[in-house]
Amino acid sequence: MERVEVAVVGGGPAGATAAERAAAHGAETVLFEQGVPREDREELGPDSTDAAGMLDYWIDIMDFEFEEIPDEVVLRELEGTEFIGPNSAVELTTTGMDASYPRFGYTFHRARMDDWLYERATDAGADLRVGTGVSDLETDLRSESPKGPTHTLTLSNGDQLEAQYVVLADGPQRRITLGALDQFTPPGRSITDQLSPPEANHIAYQEYREFPPELFEEFEDTLKFWWGYMPGETAYPWVFPNDGTVARVGLTMPIGMRLEDVDNPDAYALLDPEDDQLPSGSEYITRLLELEYGDEYDIEEDIPIVEDRGKSTGTETYPISSTRPIDSPVGANIAVAGGAMGTTSAFHEGGYHVAVRTGKIAGRLAATDSLENYNDVWKRAIGDEVLRNVSFADIVKAYEPDDWDWAFDTVSDMQGGSSDNALLNRTYSAGIGATKILGAYKKRKFNYRNGKYVQFSEDDYMY
Repeated sequence: MERVEVAVVGGGPAGATAAERAAAHGAETVLFEQGVPREDREELGPDSTDAAGMLDYWIDIMDFEFEEIPDEVVLRELEGTEFIGPNSAVELTTTGMDASYPRFGYTFHRARMDDWLYERATDAGADLRVGTGVSDLETDLRSESPKGPTHTLTLSNGDQLEAQYVVLADGPQRRITLGALDQFTPPGRSITDQLSPPEANHIAYQEYREFPPELFEEFEDTLKFWWGYMPGETAYPWVFPNDGTVARVGLTMPIGMRLEDVDNPDAYALLDPEDDQLPSGSEYITRLLELEYGDEYDIEEDIPIVEDRGKSTGTETYPISSTRPIDSPVGANIAVAGGAMGTTSAFHEGGYHVAVRTGKIAGRLAATDSLENYNDVWKRAIGDEVLRNVSFADIVKAYEPDDWDWAFDTVSDMQGGSSDNALLNRTYSAGIGATKILGAYKKRKFNYRNGKYVQFSEDDYMY
């Protein structure tokens, strides 16, 4: 049986960076990625994608110098974002975070970014086996290895491989992660119950659309999000500018939600009185474009789908984790990274940056026989980001259209006359609304302090 020091399951950003860091630190490393064909890459690659926007401070979270990211990865530099409610809106031109990148952020080509991470991993000496998936993982807790438990991976071709350490990075679908971690969970409290994709994920859908030049100019350096237009916790459409006059128009919504689950369907601009079920992703996008631009443009003629982009004929569907993260069973020599552990977020549309950083940490610690420190180290690196996302997601969980208008009006008051749109510029003079928002945020952050945002802790595992 083939034996390696570090095996990585999954070839997204967490898996690729884990393989690169493990190999760079001298470990014999192999990465397994099932791989799917895409119309925007020549070879097989990871299945999942996202709207592929990068904020300024996210680059620092990834632990990259922005200058080293290849030019062909970046599609459009951004100057701000616009949040649009049913009757109110707010613009932000700064994230308010210290960052080395000099602008608000950028949109990027996900497949090219993935390919760059693969090149780095290969250059470091990792063995990338794209097109070979893992079908099963079993852990030997009684291994005679002086480094503790070992793992047997059964591959999709029937072969088996033994690894001292495993990094699980199979994304929000968690095909291997769930069964692998359930080996160590107490009766009645399985990881599968807590992270089952239909329960713990959102579904996202996006289309690549070609906009008329004069219309594209209106948002060529701006991200646009519509809140309170469609029902569901953290359900919202967006427009992300790409290269040329192409933009990605997409949305995220809960899996399995039904029209009868909506208390007040008449309040949502993208629902029609004639609906007998919730619209599909493509229908939602058509309705959004008609609502915003239908008075001046024929949507299908003037803003057509660009069929040679994305995964398939100009469209993409993919899962996003929408749950709180879990710790890893490091006592079993396993680290879970990225979307598989729940660090990505439907609230801010994905989490490429936290996937990269957790992957880097897992790979480095596995290669240096220090994996027992993983849960502490990833919390120090991305804990503040996770805490922000979890806290804000809690605040807006039950928001309806009127609540979004109130929130955006309050944020506008908080900004005051500031030219840099800093949210906290008028914290104490923006009135009761600002006090309510900040109070709710501080309360939730306090409740989740010291890593309490983790829903399954290291101590919960049984070995």
